[in-house]
Amino acid sequence: PANALSNAAFLLAAAAAARRASVADPPDRTCLGLAALIAVVGVGSFLFHTLAVYWAMLADVVPIALFIYAYLALALSRFLRLAPVRVAAATGGFALLGFALTPLLDGLTGLDVARLTNGSVDYLPALLALFGVAWAAARRPEERFVGTGRRLAGIGLLFLISLAARTGDRAACALLPTGTHPLWHVLNAVVLYALVATAIRHRETAG
Repeated sequence: PANALSNAAFLLAAAAAARRASVADPPDRTCLGLAALIAVVGVGSFLFHTLAVYWAMLADVVPIALFIYAYLALALSRFLRLAPVRVAAATGGFALLGFALTPLLDGLTGLDVARLTNGSVDYLPALLALFGVAWAAARRPEERFVGTGRRLAGIGLLFLISLAARTGDRAACALLPTGTHPLWHVLNAVVLYALVATAIRHRETAG
């Protein structure tokens, strides 16, 4: 029940992100779309944690993947000022990396990396991309890009803590009845809101 109920954090994050995007001048329609995706993430995760059937699993993982790809494309365009063709190529390459990483690590180590990490290895590309964009933005000479890079790095650290809660959930279940998976939901909701807020703030400072 705690895993299902903690998905309310995503709905709160979505509402906060939508309000932040709507009061921007002019309203940030791209970030309004990302806020809607956060809400869909919460609904999909709730369905999976209550029904645990195949279509509910897809309702859980597909919106998460869509948010990751959409935000990466936005970050490459808005934070790093890449041309649309380069944004599309980089996002496509990132998606391919996401599909290939786990089998590659399994082959290199001879281990079931997904099982060892409780599935958290699937989020490693997103974590690396977040720190990579943070580093690239912080290296630009303009102060607003440096500030954005620092904020993204801080969000990356929070995401790392969130992933640790997800990874250690099974072991924590021996000590805590709820495990640490609800903490993953709550912290991840904060991460998603902070990412959207950072994108809005960066656009505002351009004016």
